[in-house]
Amino acid sequence: MENYKYQEITEKIIKGFYETYNELGNGFLEVIYEKALTMVLSKMGLTVESQKPVEVFFRKRMIGQFYVDMVVDGKVIVELKAVRHLLPEHESQILNYLKATQYEVGLLLNFGLKPEIKRFLFDNSRK
Repeated sequence: MENYKYQEITEKIIKGFYETYNELGNGFLEVIYEKALTMVLSKMGLTVESQKPVEVFFRKRMIGQFYVDMVVDGKVIVELKAVRHLLPEHESQILNYLKATQYEVGLLLNFGLKPEIKRFLFDNSRK
């Protein structure tokens, strides 16, 4: 089995995602899933920062700020969705978050009709 960057953290996040999905199902707003998943991940011993403000830099100048749904253990961005199916623009969103920040690993989790998970990596050396 291959080893992935922050694999131990992402495995716990995915486990917590399934626990949350199995208990709540689909149909709630993202904020409900965010609060529930934060509780589950915290109980697993992970540090979760919800709605973390992140600055965006362009040509070494700060040009704006956005909020990521979660940053787990200071290493993994988690973007939550509660939509029917993930779309390319959801993937673009998390890839842009990774490009614009020092974070290298992101998970896109959808609490839709069926649970969906996508893992993203954008190495800092490419930024």
